[in-house]
Amino acid sequence: MPVQGNTIDFDLARVKLGQTCSQRRRNGKPNITLQDTRRELTQTLQTSLELERVLGMFYDALRELLYIDGLEYRHTGAASPILHGHYGIHRCSYRMSHAGDYLGELQLSRQTRFDEAELVSIEGLLATLLFPLRNALLYREALTCALNDALTGAGNRLALNQNLERDIRSSKRSGQPLSLLVLDVDHFKSVNDNYGHAYGDEALKAVVDCVTATLRNVDGLYRLGGEEFVVLLNNTDADACNLVAERIRQSIEQLQFQIDGQPLPMTASLGHATLRPTDDARSLLDRADQRMYAAKRNGRNQVVGEE
Repeated sequence: MPVQGNTIDFDLARVKLGQTCSQRRRNGKPNITLQDTRRELTQTLQTSLELERVLGMFYDALRELLYIDGLEYRHTGAASPILHGHYGIHRCSYRMSHAGDYLGELQLSRQTRFDEAELVSIEGLLATLLFPLRNALLYREALTCALNDALTGAGNRLALNQNLERDIRSSKRSGQPLSLLVLDVDHFKSVNDNYGHAYGDEALKAVVDCVTATLRNVDGLYRLGGEEFVVLLNNTDADACNLVAERIRQSIEQLQFQIDGQPLPMTASLGHATLRPTDDARSLLDRADQRMYAAKRNGRNQVVGEE
């Protein structure tokens, strides 16, 4: 598919904001000019710090002006791209930066080819996106720091509390199942005692990477503290949760973690519970936690779930 690529460095780019694109009429609406769109974006893009909303407002404005069919935004710090609209066969892409900071990659698409005047207009309008985009990225980074465990990158207890309460409400409203599993790394104290906390930290990060690789993008992984973690599984009943837990257990058992070139065997004990009509966040978490301790008592490196 035809893709026109550009690099936009807002420190160096010569932004041509004074030029207007061809006037167009759509569905009987008044003609929309580049200046109209620029004024609108300058005002509206400053009203939100939510990255997806900022990009959505930018997409809506370009859709009216240039009949854009789709917008895709990617950033190395995001797990998945942000999409608005749908893909067209003709695309133009921009790698954006400011003061040496990478701001992501933006791709616009539609069914008809972009002409040179339209590309100049798009480049000009990207200037209105600069500071709202940068602010939204900084805001997202601040939220990530507030809700993520600094060592492992998993969600922290605050994030778990917020998301568990939200998902319980959603599950009870929709009737979709919700399951939760608690994971504890076996004999982890001996790793810290024998090798030191620096190696213990690396082992925990390896476990988190291992568990994350077994989960869906919609699943949540949170660190309760120490070597104990929680996995939150939406739209997952007890049987499916048991399969996920067993897959995690096997994955950790097969983890090839080494200390000074020597393999360090690692296992985990897991317990899980599925939401009941009378459950709240505390009771659901307590039931999964009790089953995790049952797995410990029964010999470790196993899964204990609903009876």
